[in-house]
Amino acid sequence: MNGPTLQAALAAYRSDSELPPLPDPIDPDRLLSAFHPDHLRGSITTLKVGPNTGTQCQRELADLLQTEAIIDEVDLAGVPVTDTDVLVIGGGGAGCAAALAAAERGARVLLASKLRLGNSNTVMAEGGIQAAIEPGDSAQKHMQDTLRAGHHAGDPALVAALVGDGPDVIRWLIRQGMQFDQTPSGDLHTRRAGGTSAPRIMHCRDYTGLEMMRVLREAVIQHRSIEVWEQSAAVELLSNESGQKCVGAVLKSQTDGSLRIVRTRSVILATGGLGRLHLNGFPTSNHLGSTGDGLVLAYRIGARLCELDSFQYHPTGLVNPPLLSGKLVTEGLRGAGAVLLNAKGERFIDELQPRDIVSAAIIRECQEGRGIHPESGGVGVWLDTARLERSQPGLLEQQFPKLLARTRIAGIDPRQQPILVYPTLHYQNGGVVIDVNGASSVPGLYAVGEVAGGIHGRNRIMGNALLEIIGFGRRAGASAAHSSHDRGPKKITLEHVNRARRALTLAGMSLEKRAPQIMPAYTAPGK
Repeated sequence: MNGPTLQAALAAYRSDSELPPLPDPIDPDRLLSAFHPDHLRGSITTLKVGPNTGTQCQRELADLLQTEAIIDEVDLAGVPVTDTDVLVIGGGGAGCAAALAAAERGARVLLASKLRLGNSNTVMAEGGIQAAIEPGDSAQKHMQDTLRAGHHAGDPALVAALVGDGPDVIRWLIRQGMQFDQTPSGDLHTRRAGGTSAPRIMHCRDYTGLEMMRVLREAVIQHRSIEVWEQSAAVELLSNESGQKCVGAVLKSQTDGSLRIVRTRSVILATGGLGRLHLNGFPTSNHLGSTGDGLVLAYRIGARLCELDSFQYHPTGLVNPPLLSGKLVTEGLRGAGAVLLNAKGERFIDELQPRDIVSAAIIRECQEGRGIHPESGGVGVWLDTARLERSQPGLLEQQFPKLLARTRIAGIDPRQQPILVYPTLHYQNGGVVIDVNGASSVPGLYAVGEVAGGIHGRNRIMGNALLEIIGFGRRAGASAAHSSHDRGPKKITLEHVNRARRALTLAGMSLEKRAPQIMPAYTAPGK
């Protein structure tokens, strides 16, 4: 084992020690290619079937995309049918924003949530939401930061829509009743984030997503034109007779296993990410339902996907104790001034570099013997919260109460000692290819939130996820409501499933594995 034990590192730590200067920066591309998990040998494969045939994909995801469906035509015999104008699949922030926007434009909306309404990654977002509202800042600067942090792989039209919506999204959330932290003069409090050129992160302590989800959930429940089905997982989309248009979905009750068909003119996927696949064996900050269902369903019906080999590993996931492994430590701490230290007590990276660079630097320190090893296993580096508290007494209690509550369970006081962190699987950078209204390449199918791709490129900066789910959620909801005035489907089929099955057979691939996964494998009985 290279590097000291946790006990030895704690004994050597001093919050009042003088820190040596940062080392000269390493070339970012060289750092990423050598240490970022996306570049691990054997983690990438090439898709053999589907609209992305020939493109690179993370291996665990490819295993899901190239699978047989859970159901077939025979399973739909006698299944009850419900008609609606817009079907939203997903009960997090993106799904709620889309449902509200569609309902406000006169559409009848059915929102189906695999778990309880609001049980999503949105409630776990701690750091804040980003929008250019400060003097001297601008949407152009926000756009430049977003494209640069994403290695210029993002779609400029989508990024322009994202940042342009920013101020109005904040106004809309405040009208819904969302609380934001304020300065003594009553202005919205903002702070810097990694990869940004200006302070534009607005927040509610360190539970911004939870506060956002509170107001969205209340608004959805109270809206007369929105019907909510909880614990209803989407197991397959439905197509028209040619298999070229999405006209509904098949939902499965999580309580009794029964199937229900929803026939509609527009389907909005807001199913979130895939952290619970634990790519490359990493822990995850994601909620239990993050199993990539939307990507599987969209791909099978013919939607093109992008950036399937690029994922974000948040630099600061908890390491110790094991029961908290992977739980997020908000970037807001680094924005407030907390520094990262290796086992030698040295800073090794500018903490406000983009997330992929900071994560790769942490992994480098640990692989090269400068990590800290708890007895329970794992490895990490210090996030020096005690030094931050020493320089700004009371800051952690005032601005980061969620962190204190979480670490109190483990008997750790971040005001008195640093906390051990290591990158955790956090976000899928890519997803379904969409236009500025969230429409996919398949007529009738929209995608918003983490299941959608093209906005963040190959790395996301803090605060853009919460901005995206509201801005693009509202865009997709409005567009889907307009499309709902079109004539409904003559016939609902699984023709696209038959087409996908033929492609797997012709490629000589197995039909034994079925997807979507719905829940992580380790939640199955007996696991």
